[in-house]
Amino acid sequence: QVQVVESGGGLVQPGGSLRLSCAASGSILSIGVMGWYRQAPGKERELVAGITATSRANYVDSVKGRFTIFRDNAKKEVYLQMISLNPEDTAVYYCNAEITAAGTLTQNTYWGQGTQVTVSS
Repeated sequence: QVQVVESGGGLVQPGGSLRLSCAASGSILSIGVMGWYRQAPGKERELVAGITATSRANYVDSVKGRFTIFRDNAKKEVYLQMISLNPEDTAVYYCNAEITAAGTLTQNTYWGQGTQVTVSS
């Protein structure tokens, strides 16, 4: 069974850094776009950053220059390096991956369970 699992969240002070990781596992034929979303209390889930299989990346304006998304295709992992964090970055961060499972011809979207990032002094 295919699944994606995030790790690396936690509490960090303003101005600090954090790296999130997301690993896909199971019988996977291929992985397309991978991304990180976040949802703050009372707000809608938003795309933070996405990356294609050839490592072309895009970011929401509010994190440009502070967050970097990258992936390791051999490990089936995607990462989000975050620096200069501020309280507005506080949210549950979700990993998302477009995966074609072995034995199928369809690409489906898989979500992780989320990891909490809290930026506070």
